[in-house]
Amino acid sequence: MLENFPYYLSLIIAIVFIIMIANKIRVAYPVLLVVAGLLISFIPNVPVIRIDPELIFIIFLPPLLYEAAWAISWKELWKWRRIIGSFAFVVVFLTATTVAFVANHFIPGFSLALGFLLGGIVSPPDAVSAGAILKFVKVQKRLSSILEGESLLNDASSLIIFRFAMIAVATGQFIWQDAVFSFSWMLIGGVGIGLIIGWLFMKGHKLLPTDANMDTILTIVAPYLMYIAAEEAHSSGVLAVVSGGLLLSNNRHSFLSTSSRLRGLNVWESLSFVLNGLVFILIGLDLPEITSGLGEVSIYAAVGYGLLVTAVLIVVRILSAYGAVVVTLIARNFFTVADNRSPGFKAPILLGWTGMRGVVSLAAALSIPVKLYPDGPDFPQRNLILFITFIVILTTLLVQGLTLPYLIRKMEIPSYNDHLPEDEAEELIRREMAKMTLEHLKKNHSGLLEKSIFLQQIHEKWRGKVEKESDIKLSSEIKEAYLDILNAQRAWLIEQNYDKKQHFDEDLIRRHLVKIDLEEERLSLIH
Repeated sequence: MLENFPYYLSLIIAIVFIIMIANKIRVAYPVLLVVAGLLISFIPNVPVIRIDPELIFIIFLPPLLYEAAWAISWKELWKWRRIIGSFAFVVVFLTATTVAFVANHFIPGFSLALGFLLGGIVSPPDAVSAGAILKFVKVQKRLSSILEGESLLNDASSLIIFRFAMIAVATGQFIWQDAVFSFSWMLIGGVGIGLIIGWLFMKGHKLLPTDANMDTILTIVAPYLMYIAAEEAHSSGVLAVVSGGLLLSNNRHSFLSTSSRLRGLNVWESLSFVLNGLVFILIGLDLPEITSGLGEVSIYAAVGYGLLVTAVLIVVRILSAYGAVVVTLIARNFFTVADNRSPGFKAPILLGWTGMRGVVSLAAALSIPVKLYPDGPDFPQRNLILFITFIVILTTLLVQGLTLPYLIRKMEIPSYNDHLPEDEAEELIRREMAKMTLEHLKKNHSGLLEKSIFLQQIHEKWRGKVEKESDIKLSSEIKEAYLDILNAQRAWLIEQNYDKKQHFDEDLIRRHLVKIDLEEERLSLIH
């Protein structure tokens, strides 16, 4: 371990430079990182890195899911809950089933149970890949919201399928009653454990005398505790992290201080940057271990099987996207849907083409045991499943990852006006928040307003006059008054976010909330 430490450091540096290049040439960085990992693995005498699946599931998965849960908009998640739920659960199950039958029919030696095992491994699209690509192209908010929401949940459904398929392969039988009970417990138990632990952390942040550093450390500990507790209870660790993360994210202003929110934001951005970079370069670096175990299956046949499974995944996802549109158009006649307008034939193609696979699939494949049971026979087709998974990841990242930006630009999908245009929304928020601030200042602090130059400047600022702020010493009374104004603005923004009459993008609301946090932090530095 220690003798390879310089090598590991050099990988971190390489990740930074590769992402710089990716940003420069406007290519999604997961694509370049996987290719770079492949090229590095061919260099003579380079240490072979063997990926421990427990390392992926325990070290990488909880914080990445947790960070995604904090970043996603609950408002958008709830608005598109039906299509997100259908893609995260129904489409994943349909995909796994289709892969199972195709593998059973076309790949020699593949039973239906092994097919379901492979289907569970490769069925969940990777959130990081799609997110990295969407940063370079302007896409409708609804599409990005659906992809983000789906990615939070599809890992859980695919890993549930994977777990049941493992039992079927090992025991040679599948008991439906036990499967239904286990599936229900994994869903309900995972969500429940996540919410309970999230609530306990909220209470801990409120009651304990923590500072910004302690709060940040606690936010890093939280996802691991949620994941491990749920897995120990034989429920879904993924759902525990997602549900707990959503609870804490939507209550962040009630239990975290301004300093904790700002510092935590910076820490989590850096942490997710490193973790995402590592997992994708590790995919490429693991090629020697994957190819070394193919045995009697030729490399050409194995590549062919991988491409066949990849084609099945792409076709099923595109057909499912069209199926979701048809179901929505029918369902709008019976109950309220998020949007009853037809998205046309282009949007489902785009949604179907965003199914890049990633590190969760590779980790699941690597977690297949070498032996069916201790001192028993070898696990059937383990090495071929590993190789097919690698080909699926590589092909979807390269083919779909490189062509998706071009496809988005060429299809020119019309705007659905889910939210106000950003310029119009920005101006409306500023104007309405200025009115609210002036009213609050006059109503609650009129006496201080007459004798405080600072509050007079704030008053003039919100009347639209731009003046250079002077370096004024503030009394504690004036500070408390201004802090009250900032809290009123923060409460107003949070209220506007959930006002159904308004159509503000939550990302825009969050940017204004961060500005208020920064202003409050600046206030704390004035003596």
